[in-house]
Amino acid sequence: MSTAPPERPGAGEPSFREALRGLPGRVWIVSLGILVNQIGNFLPVFIVLYLTGRGHSAGAAGLVLGVSGVGRVLGNAVGGHLADRIGRRRTIVLSAVTTSGPTAVVPFLDPLPLIVAVVALIGVTSQIYRPAAAAALVDSVATERRRLAAFGVFRFALNVGSAVGGVIGGVLAGSSYTGLFLVNAVACLLFGVVVAALPRDAPGARSDRGDGTRAGAKGAAYPGTNRSAARPGAARAAGYRRVLADRALTRFLLMTAVAEFVYVQSTAGLPLHIDAVGLSERDFGLLMGLNGLLVLLFELPVTGVVARCRPERVLAVGNLITGAGLALTGFGTDLVLLSATVVIWTVGEMTNSAVSQAHVGNLAPPGMVGRYQGLHGVAYTVGTGAGPLVGGAVYAIGPWALWGLVGAAGLWSARLSLPSRRAKAPVGGARS
Repeated sequence: MSTAPPERPGAGEPSFREALRGLPGRVWIVSLGILVNQIGNFLPVFIVLYLTGRGHSAGAAGLVLGVSGVGRVLGNAVGGHLADRIGRRRTIVLSAVTTSGPTAVVPFLDPLPLIVAVVALIGVTSQIYRPAAAAALVDSVATERRRLAAFGVFRFALNVGSAVGGVIGGVLAGSSYTGLFLVNAVACLLFGVVVAALPRDAPGARSDRGDGTRAGAKGAAYPGTNRSAARPGAARAAGYRRVLADRALTRFLLMTAVAEFVYVQSTAGLPLHIDAVGLSERDFGLLMGLNGLLVLLFELPVTGVVARCRPERVLAVGNLITGAGLALTGFGTDLVLLSATVVIWTVGEMTNSAVSQAHVGNLAPPGMVGRYQGLHGVAYTVGTGAGPLVGGAVYAIGPWALWGLVGAAGLWSARLSLPSRRAKAPVGGARS
């Protein structure tokens, strides 16, 4: 019996900087596509202003947002299934094409029920690509550190696209909403064109056709993973019911939903607090700008630092910092104090973001990578969708009730990030 200590995570792997330099072209192509798509992703941000500007009520705009949110949940589930069945590239191109057409016709629709139906459809189709894009990154690299580097690049492209897109969208909305949505449609098509340039799905993308060798190794390493998917042909029949039998995954999904409920208070609870302490919309914009600037400048370096640590511990620390930073919002009565809380919860955000998606890739056996990423997207969307509703209702009871709940939820998400004490030790060897 060996008495050697277990290997440190990442032992024997290249440094994070070397992992970045060694990323395959597929990662850069997918990230470029995400950059293009995100720059033109105007509809979710401007649909409320568009509807109220056309004379619809705030309630009608809220209804449109609600059905869009439900569509986004469904889109992630559908996208995860398609990514495993028809491949990553085809799923992304399908999502881009089917989102482009409906987006282009939005400004030409008049009856509210028709707008609701089309925006709900866009909610579904616009999210189908997400699990496939994440699965494409997982397929493209073989080690945890390279996977983390791939998602770091992916997140950087996403953040740059959001920042640039916000500026362009504001300019377009000020002149023509028709132009805004048409540019959004063109960006979707360009996204599909960029991804279509991929020669074909990477080896392992549809590994239900393979011999299961990789799955056998991974099944031994991760407790709770459904090892039957490692057998030839077993993953072909695997559905979401089988995926949800993975206890490690279900715990992770619950953590994701709780953590996103906490984080979304930065755009749901924080504006309410800003108004309550007598600050302005301009002050809120400055705080959001501070968050965006910090993420753009420091998220990739922070990801490089945490790459040396076990992902479960990174997620726990990140969730704890995010929860603490947002809970402290209740003590902020001026722009300086609130800026300090923004710095705190942004550090938590930067700590977790790339690690979270990369860790899902670590948990997933071959043939189920898309479904695992799809359920991660579902949990993320549920958390971000429920956050404003629950947060607003709790804030109506009392501001301190919300910030107390945020602190408690941050602690809970940190605990959920760590393996359950009842989890059995992995069979067949230590985690690599």
